[in-house]
This record gives sequence, structure tokens and C-alpha cells, in this order.
Amino acid sequence: MSYSEAKKAYAKIGVDTEKAIKAIKKVPVSMHCWQGDDVCGFESTGGASGGIQTTGNYPGKARTPKELMADIDFAMSLIPGRHRVNLHACYGVHEKKIVDRDKLSPAQFKPWVEWAKRRGYALDFNPTFFSHPKAADGLTLSNPDPAVRAFWVKHGIACLKIAEYFGRELKSPCSINFWMPDGYKDEPSDRLGPRQRMAESLDRIFKYKYDRKLCIPLLESKLFGIGVESYTVASHEFVMGYAMKRGILALLDMGHFHLSENVADKISSFLMFFGKVAFHISRPVRWDSDHVIRQNDDLRAAAQEIVRMGPENFIIALDYFDASINRVAAWVLGMRNMQKELLKAMLSPNAGLKKLQDEGRFTEQLVMQEELKNYPFESVWAEFCRREKVPAGEQWLAAVQKYERDVLSRRQMP
Repeated sequence: MSYSEAKKAYAKIGVDTEKAIKAIKKVPVSMHCWQGDDVCGFESTGGASGGIQTTGNYPGKARTPKELMADIDFAMSLIPGRHRVNLHACYGVHEKKIVDRDKLSPAQFKPWVEWAKRRGYALDFNPTFFSHPKAADGLTLSNPDPAVRAFWVKHGIACLKIAEYFGRELKSPCSINFWMPDGYKDEPSDRLGPRQRMAESLDRIFKYKYDRKLCIPLLESKLFGIGVESYTVASHEFVMGYAMKRGILALLDMGHFHLSENVADKISSFLMFFGKVAFHISRPVRWDSDHVIRQNDDLRAAAQEIVRMGPENFIIALDYFDASINRVAAWVLGMRNMQKELLKAMLSPNAGLKKLQDEGRFTEQLVMQEELKNYPFESVWAEFCRREKVPAGEQWLAAVQKYERDVLSRRQMP
């Protein structure tokens, strides 16, 4: 179906496709740098540890900041719209000597800021509380050792200063997400103590009077991780309570709950009480929380809630890592899937459906919800991509495969 025909079809149910195309273009998604190198960073040759694990050995992963920036640039060239880039603290650029995490400063991230300015990207940030000798026992801000806690407190404060730097230089507030993998493999004898220590450590971090106009702190929970299956200190309840008390935002990650939970159902409550929702889009499969997102029911429900409650009220970022497939393709596929589901939600007569619900006309609501699944969304998506000068269908994969032949395949790991 042509775009003009699709436009008419949607108009009959009160949906303006031109308005939807303009709206989706304005929704930035923060693309996570760590998909490009399996969450390794540039501090050592070791892989990720501390409750997370990347599986697979697909060739061509980025080995240097220059390669990672090039891969991100290429991925962005195949994604419509304007987006953000999300960095972890372990991705600092170290000249001669590795600067330890408690002493990180804007100097290690100046190359990222210069690159972002040239490309027109805004940056988001994350302290890295894993893959470090002082996180080897699985405890950071909740560690019983005061010296270890002090190290990670200094890291948190250093990262707040870097986030301020990003916000100031790029003239866009930087979201900085705190996720700590602390926990125990087997059932603990003391659940309260670690949480008290973590709260005290977070208090010390947030005593730093960061500029709220430049950075937006977020606190992320997790159900469990590899090696911390029985107990995580920063549970959902801990994060919600601490964030509300501290006046910061709690972050929802789609992969950090029981598989039977509907994460989309939590969004409206978060918006009511926090005023804004920070959201990591990922896909859980059994015990792993970070598969490349697909256009499944979970993603669709999340996108519908985002659109119904206003995308301007959300901080949207992707979070997954898969080394079993082409890493650039994983970025492009995930970003485009997120945008597709957001656009589908924008092409829904949401006000009309709400009216049917409020009036108790549930038969009509159900029928309309189902019929919408067969409306010509693809034609509107294709028009959006045409205007953004990127491929609409799977043709983008050919460009990625050429990039793999010309660039990625030439990279040899030591």
C-alpha cells in the first residue's frame, strides 16, 4: 500500500500520519555503547564481570575508542531520527596510564565530547560498579570493608562531575544511571545490613551538590544476576524507596523483573509519583536479561504506555549485549524496533480507545485493538525512513554486511 493510501486509511479512524511522523522524529533513544565491544571498555583486556556476562565470539568487535566511535557512527547512519549515546565509565580514553575509577575526570572523556559535538549527539553516562578488582567479591557500595565503600563513593562522585561536564559541553542534560550489582549467590543471613550500607554510601555520593540542570541521576534495580542469584542489595523496593526519599528518579529495566511480570504496567505508577520515567529497554530470556530487543508483546506494551503518557515524560535508553551476532546489526535492529513500536503506538487512536474504556464499551475496544494490528503501519514507517534517507526494510543489512567485509573483518584480536 502506498503512503497516500495508508494516510487515508488512518484518517478514517482519526489518526494523522503526518503528525505521527513528526512526533517519532522528536523522540530520542539513548543507544548504549557497550553493545559494540561486549561491555569490555578500555581499561583492560578482560571481559565483563559482576553479575553480567556476554556470550558469543562473533568477529570484529571494537578494540579502541576510535573503532567504537566509527561503529556507532555507522549504526546511526542506518537509524532514522536523532539520538543520544550512552557511555559507561569504563569507556574513558586513557593516554599513557590507566586512571583508576575513583580518580576519573572529564579529561578521560574529552575525546568522546569532541566526537559528540562533531556528530551532533548528546551523551548519557553510567558509573561502572563491576569488572574491577574492588568489585571481585560482588559487593561495592554495600561492602563491609569501609575502604572499599569509600573507593566506590569516590567513583560515584567523580561520575557525577563527568555527567555535569557532558551536560555543560553538549548543552543537553546528561542522565547518569547508578546500577550496582551487589548481592549474594546463596541465601544471606543478613539482608538489612548491606542495604543500610548501600543507602549510607549513596547518601555520601549525593551529598555532592551536582547541578540538576546539567545531570539527572537515576537509580536502577535488578532482580538477580549471575553469581548473585539469591539476593540483590538494590532490589526494586530498595530503589523505589531510596529514590523517592532522595528526590531522584528510579529506573525501570525491562529485563530486571520476573518473566511473568508486565513491566509496562509499572510505568503509570512511576509517572504518577516520580513525574518522569527512566526506562531501559531490554529483553529477558529465562535467566538472562539483555537480549537484543524484538517487536514482541512486551516491547509493544511498553511503547504504547510511553506514547499514551507522553514521550517527553520519558528517558528512553537501550541496554543489551550480544556477541553471537554482528554487533552493529544488533544496534541497528534494536533501535529500529524501538522506533517501530513507538510509531505504531502513535498511529493508534488512543483518545478514542480511552473513551471506549471509560464508557465501558469493551467489545468495541477489543475489536479495535485487534483490527489496528493489521493497519498499514509499514507504509508510514517506509515514508518516515524515506524522509530520513535510510532504508525502510531489511536492505540496511546489506550495508552492515559490506561494513563487516570492509572494516570489521580486518580487526584481529590479540
